[in-house]
Amino acid sequence: MLRRQLIPNLIILALVIAGVALTSCANGNKSAAPASAPTEAQPTPAVSPKTGFEADLDYVRRGQYTYVWVFSRKDGNPLDRNDAAFLRTNAPQVVDWVTTDEGKRVIAGTNFDLTRGPLQLLKKRFSAEDYTGK
Repeated sequence: MLRRQLIPNLIILALVIAGVALTSCANGNKSAAPASAPTEAQPTPAVSPKTGFEADLDYVRRGQYTYVWVFSRKDGNPLDRNDAAFLRTNAPQVVDWVTTDEGKRVIAGTNFDLTRGPLQLLKKRFSAEDYTGK
């Protein structure tokens, strides 16, 4: 008589375990389905690499200079050796000189305020643009 009660109880227990197992598998598939489904990529604007003047200016800015100036000849011609020597001689406080735009401009990085020094002298010969903080 004990055996007659044990068998139906075992069958019920087996069905409950099977039901729980199937339910957990079904729930597992529901949560796994979205993760495995391909997601749409958010379009990101293409960032064009900096070239020429912008890349050179960025290079000087990464030097963390307090002041950044751009000098060019007033006639628009490329800077020559005499121009470079004049700049270096009359602005020895400039730490970094980067020639750009096919030699037509030079970017100066310094921690010295050129307005308190040789800037007026440099402006007599060159066009000077202040790129500090730009």
